[in-house]
Amino acid sequence: MIPRRYFERGATSPQKGFMSSAKNNGFSLVEAMIAVSILMIAAAITFATLGPAFQQARVSAGYNTTLMMLRQARQLSVDNRKTYIVNFVAPQTIQIQQVDNGVVGAVIRTAVLPQDVQFSNVSGIPTANSQTPDNMGTGGKAIEFDIGVAGGSATQLWFFPDGSARDINNNTNNGIVYVARLGDLYSSRAITMFGAAGRVRGWRLYPPTAAGNPIWKQQ
Repeated sequence: MIPRRYFERGATSPQKGFMSSAKNNGFSLVEAMIAVSILMIAAAITFATLGPAFQQARVSAGYNTTLMMLRQARQLSVDNRKTYIVNFVAPQTIQIQQVDNGVVGAVIRTAVLPQDVQFSNVSGIPTANSQTPDNMGTGGKAIEFDIGVAGGSATQLWFFPDGSARDINNNTNNGIVYVARLGDLYSSRAITMFGAAGRVRGWRLYPPTAAGNPIWKQQ
């Protein structure tokens, strides 16, 4: 006869205990693979959605950096009553040097554009002078200062204490620099320089509203 206490305590089957512990071990391999697949799909959708926005943000950062370096050099010149040189070093670098008593000093400030952004005149931008930003050049060069002047440098500006921008020969320096992602036409930005006043203006390229060429609009 089986003792009564056996029924009161309740016997636990070894097989039943094994099944219970197996159920509590967590996800199976198949379940884990499904979860990873869902996460990968979600990540791919997120990247496809936000990728273009991140690209445009980097172009904007490169454009703003270029604009800032030009304005900064001009302001330094006016504030310190000295001459400052801005050098554009293709494909991504801008440098500022100070001239002291006619002697060109070392580089005092350097800025580098984001990794996938360069000084670039992407194929497809307007090339007629009447359609370029502020009618500067014909879009043939990514960096084109000293437009219409011989003997200077297309990649260099000298800011003087009166706020003007000139070249090494003291000629008024008008020009333009383009910033874009390589091969991405509508990432194109441009900055124009009016040398007499040292005034800079920013531009962005937009698709045409009808048949025709893309259109530059001032920012």
